[in-house]
Amino acid sequence: MIPTGNSIGTELGDDFDLQSTSLTYRFDPKSGLISGKIDGIEAVKQAVFKILQTERFQYLAYDSDYGIEMISLLGQDRRIYRSELKRRIEEALLQDERIDAVEDMEVSFQENAVLARFTVVTPIGSFQASQEVI
Repeated sequence: MIPTGNSIGTELGDDFDLQSTSLTYRFDPKSGLISGKIDGIEAVKQAVFKILQTERFQYLAYDSDYGIEMISLLGQDRRIYRSELKRRIEEALLQDERIDAVEDMEVSFQENAVLARFTVVTPIGSFQASQEVI
C-alpha cells in the first residue's frame, strides 16, 4: 500500500487492541545471576520482589515512584509500624500498572522481624506474596 495525501492509513481497524508485554530477564536472587526471560504472572512476581527489595529514593537508576520507604519505619511503635507498612507496600506495588490491587494483608511481629503477607491481584491472575523486614 502506497500512502496518498498527507496521512498514512492503517490496516489495523478500530477493534485493534495493543497489549503491552511484561517480557523481562529472569533474575535469580539467590545467585544474583540473570538467566533467560520470563513473562506474564512470573514477571509480575519478580517485579513485586524487586520493588519490595528496593529502598525508595536511594538509587538514581530508578524513578522516584519505584521502591518502598522502609528506613523511616525503624523504631516506630508497633501500631504505627503495622499501619504504615500496609500502606507503603500497597502504595509501592500499585505504581506498577500490571497490578490492580493488594488485598488481604496481614502483618505479624516475630522476635526479630516483621512479616507482611498479602495477595497481589492482576488482570492475568492473583498470587500470594510476602515481605519480611528484619
